[in-house]
Amino acid sequence: MFTDRYPSFTKGRILKTEMLDSLRDYPRHMLDIHYASHSDGVITGADVTVRGDVLTISRGIVKYGGRLYSMEQEAELPYTSTGKETLIKVRFPEEPVLRSDMTAYTAELVLDEETAVHKGELELGRFKLKQGARLRADYESFRDLMTEYNTLQFVHVRYSAFGESTLSPVIMRAFGDELLRSGSTDPYDLAFAMLCLNEGTAALPVIEHYISARLGYSQGPGRKPKENEQLYVSLRRILDNAAAGKGRSSEAGDFRPRSMQRVLVD
Repeated sequence: MFTDRYPSFTKGRILKTEMLDSLRDYPRHMLDIHYASHSDGVITGADVTVRGDVLTISRGIVKYGGRLYSMEQEAELPYTSTGKETLIKVRFPEEPVLRSDMTAYTAELVLDEETAVHKGELELGRFKLKQGARLRADYESFRDLMTEYNTLQFVHVRYSAFGESTLSPVIMRAFGDELLRSGSTDPYDLAFAMLCLNEGTAALPVIEHYISARLGYSQGPGRKPKENEQLYVSLRRILDNAAAGKGRSSEAGDFRPRSMQRVLVD
């Protein structure tokens, strides 16, 4: 049955273990139920910013192995220029730390030059910094989001969404903003751009269907989800077409509103 239970702390009543258990378990149960159908990935927060020679990771919640991990205070990671691609990773424990009064699963933040994301790891961003250069997280355009050197990249970060992980809100909001600025009047473009700016996180099937409709790709049954970089390249191509004034591919059909025509019957 459905219940809504909360303890009543009133004067003269005995403080029971059940009352404290209710306070402990309620928020945890709510989060577990709400995100039960979501994939592993970043749920909220965990944003990476650059402050001098330090990377700052904001408070946030991530999901891995069906378990929710929260970080209640922002963390800092010092970085140096090595000229090699470096990933910002969350590394999850294989086993919990057991104490008499607590079971703790504690994940750590690391910088790793191993570009593969292995089991037990989740990426928050990556960069390749040249000697003497400054790492930046300000972008001039959507294409600039994946500049190879001296730029903090989020294209490969997996965000938690229903069923399957999806692209970072940083990517989707940048796409939506630039698409609207292109002056496109395509209904697909306008609807999708508004979704990106309003929601930030777009489900993977929504992105794939939009790309298919816009570029004329087939989206048959038994599809294999595309990698983040493939999605980004397709979105970049759509922006290039919009900037050049090109409409949707003829293979996908043209659903743009046309001017009304009158038919005269004698």
